[in-house]
Amino acid sequence: MTQSTPALCPCDLGKAYPDCCGRYHAGTPAPDAASLMRSRYSAYVLQRADYLLDSWATDTRPAELSVQDAPGQRTQWLGLSVHAHTHEGDTAQVRFTARYRIGGGSAVKMTEHSRFLRRDGRWFYLDAI
Repeated sequence: MTQSTPALCPCDLGKAYPDCCGRYHAGTPAPDAASLMRSRYSAYVLQRADYLLDSWATDTRPAELSVQDAPGQRTQWLGLSVHAHTHEGDTAQVRFTARYRIGGGSAVKMTEHSRFLRRDGRWFYLDAI
């Protein structure tokens, strides 16, 4: 089950969800790796495991993925910051920090350096380095 659709996109660009990550969640290919990464962050916020799996390279994609909160452990997503985006041919890298809190716990910062690849005109998440 996914969360309700927000008015503003969770990826922190300040745009309406349908005009931002919502269009990628609906099937429009992301134009670059940074947009795909933002749409994947939004998919985590909205608990869209289907989109996360579909946008993951088949070489490294898990068989299944659970993004549902454990009972009493609701994840509150606090924001996203993109630090760098590099692109060369059909490969790209994005470094970002996602902030979240689980239950009533302290805020956590997760910084990741992700790799992406383009196949048949579509970007896919490959892995984190």
